[in-house]
Amino acid sequence: MSATRTAFQRDRDRIIHSGAFRRLRYKTQVFVAPDGDHFRVRLTHSLEVAQIARSLARALGLDEDLTEALALAHDLGHPPFGHSGEDALEVALAPYGGFDHNAQTLRIVTKLENRYPGWDGLNLSWETLEGLAKHNGPIYEPGWALAEADAGFPLDLASHAGLEAQVAALADDIAYDNHDLDDGIRAGLFTIEELVAEVPFSARSWAAVQARWPGVTARRRLVPELVRDQIGLMVDDLIVETRARLGIIRPQSVADVRMAGQTLVALSATMRAETDVLKAFLRARMYRHPRVAALRDPSQLVVAGLFAALHDRPAAMPGDWATQTPAEEPARARHVADFIAGMTDRYALKAYENLVGPSPLPTDIAI
Repeated sequence: MSATRTAFQRDRDRIIHSGAFRRLRYKTQVFVAPDGDHFRVRLTHSLEVAQIARSLARALGLDEDLTEALALAHDLGHPPFGHSGEDALEVALAPYGGFDHNAQTLRIVTKLENRYPGWDGLNLSWETLEGLAKHNGPIYEPGWALAEADAGFPLDLASHAGLEAQVAALADDIAYDNHDLDDGIRAGLFTIEELVAEVPFSARSWAAVQARWPGVTARRRLVPELVRDQIGLMVDDLIVETRARLGIIRPQSVADVRMAGQTLVALSATMRAETDVLKAFLRARMYRHPRVAALRDPSQLVVAGLFAALHDRPAAMPGDWATQTPAEEPARARHVADFIAGMTDRYALKAYENLVGPSPLPTDIAI
């Protein structure tokens, strides 16, 4: 261990310096290859999650570096085109054990990143691996990729994760609930009037913003204020609720947290009900908006086409990816999926055009 860094600081630094982290710059958050520079991509989303998570960790007296490392790495396993790409890989790998982006994250940090002469992966601490595996809760039936990681680094999958991982998971929710709202309004997928008519939480927040700034009419100034207010309200609620739960359980060790039988980092029941309404609005008005949905099937065709082409002709992959292709299944199919999952949106589009033919996505795919 470095004399100037803790293990968790080292983990954070190794994640930031990884190739998988850099590739998040060109991976879909909601919009495929967005034309506007202001829309979120996986990288900016991960940075925003890390900021919220670190603030929460500080308020709750947790390890900020471990929390930040988990937040920064939580989406490393996402393939190109976000959940559309994941769905396509899940179908393609169905005969070979399936695909899951959370498990793929563990595969990346324990095996696929090869930046060190002495080991595969990033050589992260056990606590970081555990948190990445279980940040959404205990896992009783792990898929093949997570089971493989667990065999190499037993992660006690049937227990809850530590508090830092629980914080990172809720910070993810808080970030995408609010930042997707911001991007949706910017993209013109819905209006602030539609939001406040259907989401009481946002209606109250919007009224408070307008009351606080009665002389400001520019929406470009007021909408960010709404987003900040909502993040602040969710963060404050989470801190209060989590402190209350910890006060009841009174864990004396991380082992007590893991065996608590419940998630200890949480929003209150009232706030969960509020955010459920917001999530439903975003699902209907943004994620299923015709302009977003129109790109879903073509994106899946790109990923499915790439898998079929490369599974048939693995020599078309570059360098070691081609020469190290296993001959037997399911290792061969999983190797091809590893290569595709690491692609950015734009690399996937270029590879499809070279291997398969013209892209099924519209020529102008800007939202």
